[in-house]
Amino acid sequence: MNQQEDEPIRRARRDMVEHQLRRRHITDQRVLSVMDELPREQFVGDSMLYEAYDDRALPIDCGQTISQPYMVAIMTQCLDLAPTHRVLEIGTGSGYQTAVLAKLAGHVYTIERIERLSQQARANLCQLGITNVSFRVGDGTLGWAKHGPYDRILVTAGAPAVGQTLVDQLVDGGLLVVPVGGPDEQVLTIVQREGNRTIEKPSIACRFVKLIGEEGWD
Repeated sequence: MNQQEDEPIRRARRDMVEHQLRRRHITDQRVLSVMDELPREQFVGDSMLYEAYDDRALPIDCGQTISQPYMVAIMTQCLDLAPTHRVLEIGTGSGYQTAVLAKLAGHVYTIERIERLSQQARANLCQLGITNVSFRVGDGTLGWAKHGPYDRILVTAGAPAVGQTLVDQLVDGGLLVVPVGGPDEQVLTIVQREGNRTIEKPSIACRFVKLIGEEGWD
């Protein structure tokens, strides 16, 4: 795109931060700064270019979606990330949420069950020079034990319940953020591991595609 075409995109990104995020109580300045910096338009198809910053989820390839900007922001804020954290992400999609996490954490391990999406996400992050991400194609509900335990785990699809395998891959005191509920509506849930027990705190109502896998939906 030329410079003239870039201006509506830049303006849309600023408006997203000011109107969709700040006004809805996204207060973590690190999250706001990263989402003001990242080109969300790179993670949607060309046909959706000028809708990239709309206040809604958008369709991407393979029948999946890129989450609403506000949902990306609140999930990231709930994780309370530190620069040293090792993060496991379940559901890479086109890689936008992955990029946000990578800008705020030490290293991100991300799993996507659809190989085509994983490849697209890898290419998107490579173009942005983001290198602190490891990709895997597989069943995200089973986590990635080889690189665990993790300080934080984020699930970007709706789960029928909190998966014990993912909880087991958290460090003591670690956080898991996951949408939990039925196939059509869930509640964003923050799970903290304390030894052999967990503390669950419900956040906001949300709606995600199904988490498919051994410890998710069939």
